[in-house]
Amino acid sequence: MNGADRLCDTLLAHDVDVCFANPGTSEMHFVAALDRKPQMRCILGLSEGVVTGAADGYARMADKPAATLLHLGPGLGNALANLHNAKRAHTPMINVVGDHATYHLHLDAPLTSDIESIARPMSKWVGRINRPGQVEGQTVAAWQAAMMQPGISTLILAADAAWGELPAGEVKKTILPPRRQADAGDIRRAAEILRSKRRTAIILTGRALRADALDVAGRIAHATGARLLSQGSNGRIERGAGRISARRVPYPIDQAIEFLADLEAVILIGAGEPVGFFAYPGKPGHLLPQNCEILELAGISDDLPHTLQWLADELGAKVAAPVPPHKALERPASGKLTIESVNLALAAAIPENAIVCDEMVTSGRQFFGLTEQAAPHDFLALTGGAIGIGIPLATGAAIACPDRKVIGLQADGSGMYTLQALWTQAREKLDVVTVVFANAAYAILQGEMRAVGVNNFGTNARRMLTLDEPVLDWTLMARGMGVEAARAETLEDFNSLFDAALRRRGPFLIEARI
Repeated sequence: MNGADRLCDTLLAHDVDVCFANPGTSEMHFVAALDRKPQMRCILGLSEGVVTGAADGYARMADKPAATLLHLGPGLGNALANLHNAKRAHTPMINVVGDHATYHLHLDAPLTSDIESIARPMSKWVGRINRPGQVEGQTVAAWQAAMMQPGISTLILAADAAWGELPAGEVKKTILPPRRQADAGDIRRAAEILRSKRRTAIILTGRALRADALDVAGRIAHATGARLLSQGSNGRIERGAGRISARRVPYPIDQAIEFLADLEAVILIGAGEPVGFFAYPGKPGHLLPQNCEILELAGISDDLPHTLQWLADELGAKVAAPVPPHKALERPASGKLTIESVNLALAAAIPENAIVCDEMVTSGRQFFGLTEQAAPHDFLALTGGAIGIGIPLATGAAIACPDRKVIGLQADGSGMYTLQALWTQAREKLDVVTVVFANAAYAILQGEMRAVGVNNFGTNARRMLTLDEPVLDWTLMARGMGVEAARAETLEDFNSLFDAALRRRGPFLIEARI
C-alpha cells in the first residue's frame, strides 16, 4: 500500500467514515485511495466553504469528526470562514490538505504557499506528513486532538508521502483518555454561590445543552432559584416541548446588558463570559455587571454532563424541574407574509425529531423564543458570525441523520455565499427543506448602522446594504442546482408549500418573499 491508503485506513479505524471533498492535482493519490475504500462515503462540494460548513453540520449531529479534503493553501483559504464557525462551535473536524511533493517546494511553483500559517488561526492542532512512515502517527494525533479539544485538526499531506510505499498492516483504534472533570473545590464554591440566595445565573454551552444534561441543570435551577441560560451562540441545543429550556443571551447589546443587569454571580459550564459581539461607542464590552462574581466551573473540553451531575449531588438537587405543559402553538392560516407570521407558522409546524439549522440572522430573533413549545427538535445555529454556513450546515446534518427531517432557515444575503450546497443536496438526495427569507437586504447591517447612530441612508450606504437591484430569484437558482423550488407571497402559499415539503423526501426550497 501507499501513504494515502494508510491514511484512509487510519481514519476508518477511528470511525471517520465520511469525507467532504473539493480536491485538486496534489490530492489525486488520496482520491485514488478513497476510491479503493467503499466504507468511506465521499461527498463533493462545489466550493471549499460548502465542504467545511457541511463537515461542521455533520459533526454537530454525529458527535464525531468527518474528514475534509482541500487543495493546497488556496483551497484551505477558501474554507476559512466556515472553519471559523466550526471553531466557535467546538466542532471536531479533520482537514486533510494536500501539498506539493517535498522536493518540489523549493521551486516555488505558483500554488506553493505557507499552509501551516493559513491553518493555525482556525485549528487547534496542525501537523504535517512528509514521509509515508509518518502517516499513521500523525493521523491518530489529529483524530485525538479533534475529539478531545474538541475542535479542528489540520493535517498537511505532502504528495510524495501520499504516493510513497508502505508495508501492508492493520491499523488499530486508539482509545481516548477520559475527559477532565471539574475541580472538587470549584464544585463546593459553586454550591456555596447557589445557596447564598444571590441573584445567580448558570450559563451553559456544548454538551451541557443536550436534553439529559438540561434535565440535571433544571434540577439545580429549581432547587436554588438560579437562572438557566445558554450562550448567545451555540453549536447544538436539544429543545422543544417537554424539555428544560435555557434562555439564550440576546445578540443586540442593549438587550443583552438589560437581560443580565441584575446578576450578582455567574457560573460558567463550558461557556465563556458574555461579551459584546462588537464594540459600540460609549457601550461596554463586558456585558455582566461590574461587581458580578464569575466562576468558570468547567471548560468546553471537560466532562460537562458529569460536572452538572456532581453539582446537583453536592446541592442535593433531586427534584425534577417543572416543565410547562405542552400547548400546541396556534398556526396562523392566512394573511400577509411577514417575518413574524412566517416564524410562527414555522414554529407551529416543526415535526418531532426535526433538525433546525438557523441562519435567518435578523429574521430569526423572534423564532428561538417561539420554539420553546414547538415539537422536540435539535437546533443548530450560526456560531462564529461568519455568514454563509446555513445551507452547508443543513447539508452535513442530513448526511449524519438521514432518517430525520432537516429544516434550513436561511437569510437571502448570507445564502448567496454558499448556495452551491444546494447542488450537493440534490446529488445526495438529502431530505432538507430550505426556507429562504427573501427581504432583498442585508438587514442585519442596516440595524448595525442604526446602532452606531446612522439612521438616514444615502445612495452609497443604501446600495451596499440592499439586494434589490436586481432582485435575487431563489427559485431559479435552486432549480439550476437541481433542487425543486417554489415561491410563497402569502401565508396561505407558505403553509401549503411547507406542509407539502414535509410530506415528501428530498431537497426542496421555499422562497418566502417578506
